[in-house]
Amino acid sequence: MTGGRSVRRSRPCRSCVPRGYGSDRGAPPATLNADPAVTEFLAGPLDRSASNALVHRVQTHWTEHGYGLWAVQPLDGPAFIGYVGLADVGFPAPFVPAVEIGWRLDRTAWGHGFATEAARAAPAFAFTELGLPEVVSFTATDNLRSRAVMERLGMTRDPGDDFDHPRLPADHPLRRHVLYRLSAGAEAPPAAGYRSDAAPVRPHSPRGAS
Repeated sequence: MTGGRSVRRSRPCRSCVPRGYGSDRGAPPATLNADPAVTEFLAGPLDRSASNALVHRVQTHWTEHGYGLWAVQPLDGPAFIGYVGLADVGFPAPFVPAVEIGWRLDRTAWGHGFATEAARAAPAFAFTELGLPEVVSFTATDNLRSRAVMERLGMTRDPGDDFDHPRLPADHPLRRHVLYRLSAGAEAPPAAGYRSDAAPVRPHSPRGAS
């Protein structure tokens, strides 16, 4: 039991297996987080120290809450192409408290359905294992790639929920964000909503988590 919540060990999806996230600390996440294309709609590229600090926060979140981000690995491919999973929203906003579905993948993995295939495990885990009533996802208004993933997951947007990200300056071009929601029991779109030939991927939980 962590963070006051009991979480059963479980494979996040049929093609997913747990593995130590700690072994992915270092070069692979640092390369991912330093890529300007990957971080275009985030706060910007991270140096090695900041990337390692991010990995540490991911591990701490697992320890405190019993859920978090999985490292993503294709069944036939590189050992690490990014991460996807769940995180508590850690800033003040009208929709908080909330749990977010998030992802960040290497640019070489874009366009192959990896983000959608891996992210489908997150709401299933949130609703079935954690008993959450809702999950959210958000991004800068112009991030059409991530918005497309949210829509393929069956998430919906009410423009009235859009918000200015409180951690970005008032004049920052990415300050305006869109919010998508998915409620437990909502009918998810069929797997054909993304590329049916996409290779399955393995989200890996941090070592000792859940």
